[in-house]
Amino acid sequence: MLRVVIWLLVLANTGYFAWTQGYLGALGLKPVVQSEPERLQSQIRPEGLRLLNAPRPASAPAPAAAPATPATPAAPPEATVVAVADTTEAPVVAEPPASACWLASGFSSEQADVLRSALQQLDLPGGSWQLNEVRSGGRWVVYMGRYNDEQMARKKTELRDIKIEFREVSVPTLGRGLALGTFSSEASAEQALKDLSKKGVRTARVALERPEGTSFALRLPAVTEAQRNAVSGLGAALAGKRLQPCE
Repeated sequence: MLRVVIWLLVLANTGYFAWTQGYLGALGLKPVVQSEPERLQSQIRPEGLRLLNAPRPASAPAPAAAPATPATPAAPPEATVVAVADTTEAPVVAEPPASACWLASGFSSEQADVLRSALQQLDLPGGSWQLNEVRSGGRWVVYMGRYNDEQMARKKTELRDIKIEFREVSVPTLGRGLALGTFSSEASAEQALKDLSKKGVRTARVALERPEGTSFALRLPAVTEAQRNAVSGLGAALAGKRLQPCE
């Protein structure tokens, strides 16, 4: 058996040698020749080959700089227009004098007639004064008096000590005294008197300060200081009333 294997190996080596040397070419058994002509013939589209690490072509020289264009001459600066102020003084317009509203009230019908006649004698603009009728109800007070100056000062001190508010009044037929409250009805004044008696007030009483009736009020809606002074100078026609600023 070993002898058969040896002969087979010898035969195989002999055949391989004959094949590599081309002795079996007549039988169509020969190895591919690796010489240059055969390699070139076996190439497929050799013109499509491109070397990836081929050196880059030298960059083209930079084009010569174009000759400098002559600079455009700068435009001349625009002329500056200077406004000249007109120094001609404008005529001064005098402002109208300031005006204000003034009021005096409490005129009786007879006093209003005298006042109306006096006002008509003044050179006042139309609509610069009004005499309006005022209807009023009666007014009652809790009254303490009649006092002279010394009694008035002492009574005021006593009322301040017991923290009772008051105002100085002059009640017709009773004279000068102090009002401890003002009321629109006699019943309200009587109730207030009872409350004050609990606080130690002993000499007060209810009195009618102003009876129900009609009076007149002088109204100056918008007059200048000079016009107000002219009305204030009417004297007796104002019946002792003074002009007060309108509320």
